Amino acid sequence: MAAPPARARADYDYLIKLLLIGDSGVGKSCLLLRFSDGSFTTSFITTIGIDFKIRTIDLDGKRIKLQIWDTAGQERFRTITTAYYRGAMGILLVYDVTDESSFNNIRNWIRNIEQHASDNVNKVLVGNKADMDESKRAVPTSKGQALADEYGIRFFETSAKTNLNVEEVFFSIARDIKQRLADTDAKAEPAGIKINQEDQAGGAGQAAQKSACCG
Repeated sequence: MAAPPARARADYDYLIKLLLIGDSGVGKSCLLLRFSDGSFTTSFITTIGIDFKIRTIDLDGKRIKLQIWDTAGQERFRTITTAYYRGAMGILLVYDVTDESSFNNIRNWIRNIEQHASDNVNKVLVGNKADMDESKRAVPTSKGQALADEYGIRFFETSAKTNLNVEEVFFSIARDIKQRLADTDAKAEPAGIKINQEDQAGGAGQAAQKSACCG
């Protein structure tokens, strides 16, 4: 009876849980859909609470299972989503390059991370909708880069519509987390502890908790 779980574990080397956060309407769900399903929709459907997708990638000779949680940006769902910060290994902070308020709110989202997430969580700043006409752009690339530099995190401008840098964002943060987990595993190896086994087991349980969503 124990064989199926063992096979499931052999399916990947690392399970990495990522969280997408940012204001409502910045394109978090579109980014997730583009990365997980390779599709894009122009219809705006608000995420209710939490949704997630799974995609397994090959990275530097390792098989990485990404469990990516998409959160609702609206204030009334904020309390629901704080519980998901704790389990996240990486967080993508998303703003809309045509909406300056969504960029200004990134500092508030970072405060939320500092309050609720683990200290060593990996972060990346994402300026989405970079395909939009320059006349509509409200946040220059240099401003996004400056904010990322201030917090010491990576920065990408993306377009879910044209698939600009979408793969690069997810692969970049996955690579950083994989390296961190590998380093932690290496330090723990003499004591015979495998750090990511607990995460793998926990992830399997959480995967069953997909909420109903229109994503």
